[in-house]
Amino acid sequence: MADSQTLAARLKERFADNLVSCSVDLGEVTLEVPAADISDVCTVLRNDAELGFEILIDLCGVDYSAYGLTEWDTDETTDTGFSRGVSRSLPGKSLENTKDAGKPRFAVVYHLLSIANNHRLRVCAYPESSEFPIIDSVHAIWSGVDWFEREAFDLYGIVFEGHPDLRRILSDYGFIGHPFRKDYPLSGHVEMRYDADKGRVIYQPVSIEPRVLVPRVIREDHRYHDDQAGEESSNA
Repeated sequence: MADSQTLAARLKERFADNLVSCSVDLGEVTLEVPAADISDVCTVLRNDAELGFEILIDLCGVDYSAYGLTEWDTDETTDTGFSRGVSRSLPGKSLENTKDAGKPRFAVVYHLLSIANNHRLRVCAYPESSEFPIIDSVHAIWSGVDWFEREAFDLYGIVFEGHPDLRRILSDYGFIGHPFRKDYPLSGHVEMRYDADKGRVIYQPVSIEPRVLVPRVIREDHRYHDDQAGEESSNA
């Protein structure tokens, strides 16, 4: 924990002009910077001898458009099951009524490692546009980010400006939409099948009927608390 606090203090000092926030939770340091500064900040994180984050372990996108919406949470169960489907449009800016209120819909999260200094760091930036999120690529800083940025582009539609080969990596070339966005339907828009008459694979509107999701039932009794269950087992 002391090392995490020391790292956080160093980051606050070094990035005083580029810092949105820097926090330590459960021994993990999270640095939030403006999206416009991500390239400059990451260059310093790699090159500064006291920081020395020479490895980017992972990069991922986040869509906060359903963050904090809990209409499926319930404390009750029934004998016949649930049938309360919810149809709603997701807000463009989704962190309303949270500690992060006012931030854009999408975030890009970078997980960094310094082997020399034995430090780990999470860096977070929010591209400004909620409809067409764009952020600078860090490919020139850590070339291993190549596929990670392509994945975030494919699944979330986040554009990494300056990436040398920004193409879909999991979906096919003709795929429409970005499947990890919260407003993308679970059943998708189209499905493909082999057409014997045409002798090739074709696309057609999805034939799967939307299903009603099962709410998350919040259990409060002792069966769902490991500590109490452990005490009962030992007493028995």
